[in-house]
Amino acid sequence: MENILEVKNLFYQADEQKILKDITLNIEKGSYVTFIGPSGSGKSTLMRILADMINASSGEVIFDGKNINEYEPTEYRQRVSYAFQQPTLFGKTVKDNLEFPYLVRNKEFDRTEVSKYLEMVNLSESYIDKSVNDVSGGEKQRIALLRNLIFQPEVLITDEVTTGLDADNKTIVRNLIDKFNHDNGVTVLRVTHDDAEIASASKTIRIENGEMK
Repeated sequence: MENILEVKNLFYQADEQKILKDITLNIEKGSYVTFIGPSGSGKSTLMRILADMINASSGEVIFDGKNINEYEPTEYRQRVSYAFQQPTLFGKTVKDNLEFPYLVRNKEFDRTEVSKYLEMVNLSESYIDKSVNDVSGGEKQRIALLRNLIFQPEVLITDEVTTGLDADNKTIVRNLIDKFNHDNGVTVLRVTHDDAEIASASKTIRIENGEMK
């Protein structure tokens, strides 16, 4: 299989603290990789580097054959999308959020298409016009995830996106991510502490004390 991401001798240091130490790994295109390990071990830092949100202290990240520093940041983040643990909806309405992926690509908002995406996560078209203050935490997470997926990325990074969700919302979110991985070939990198997610993972990478174990 072809590698979509390659990490070579990656270090990250903040002040005097070494957070990541000599991380080297290859991520195959279309794979679903689950990153596990204790809190504070460096997993989220690694994901933020792969998402081009922070820069490594040294080492290299290669995406699709090129160093990520060679990409224009907006283009890169459209191809490698990062979903946060704490979903943030901006603006006044759900539409403000689901229209944003269209705006950054200079495209017209497609209400019919967005309605189909909402149906994938058990939300009706009426949610488009709802105030962001009138949706629950689980609904916010689903909407925020759709914001990442309306224009399909090549890599989806999810950082504990099911933490704090009830069982029904966890299932909906997991099923959506699984669908994009299995049916559409999106490469998924998942950080989780959820025992059920770890047990069902096809491939796991353990990060402990900033090192791969």
